[in-house]
Amino acid sequence: MPPVRTHASSRGQKKPPAGFEDIRDDLEVFGIKMKDAQNAPASASAPKHQAQWPIFQIAHQRSRYVYELYYEKEAISRQLYDWLLKNGYADPMLIAKWKKQGYEKETNFQSTCVCRVPRAQLKDDQDVQCVNCGCRGCASSD
Repeated sequence: MPPVRTHASSRGQKKPPAGFEDIRDDLEVFGIKMKDAQNAPASASAPKHQAQWPIFQIAHQRSRYVYELYYEKEAISRQLYDWLLKNGYADPMLIAKWKKQGYEKETNFQSTCVCRVPRAQLKDDQDVQCVNCGCRGCASSD
C-alpha cells in the first residue's frame, strides 16, 4: 500500500510551525465535517443554492476558530497563524473583514450579507435568509 500523504507533504510545503500539533485534532474535525458536507446528497425539494450552505458554515467556523485563537485568546504564534492562512486552513479575506469594526460577525465571502442589516430594520414577521450562506442575520452592528 502506498504511504498516505499529509496535507503539507502533498504540496511540497514546509513542516508546520511549533504549536500546530496542539490544534491539529480540531482542524481535522473541521476537515471531516467539510467532507461530510460536500458528500451529503442534495435535497430535491430545496433550492440548489441551499446545498452549499453547510459548506460555507463549516468554512466560516474553521476561519473563526483560527481567528479567535490568534486575536482573542492569543494561543498561537504569528508564524503558525500565517502558516494556517497560507495553507488554506482559514479564509484570510473573511478574517480581514472581522478585524473591521461593525463586521465582527460577517459570514459572507463576496459582499455585504444580511448580517449588516440592523435588527431594528428587519421585519419581525419576515423570515430572511442570505442566499449565499444561509445566515438569518446576526446584526453585528447592533
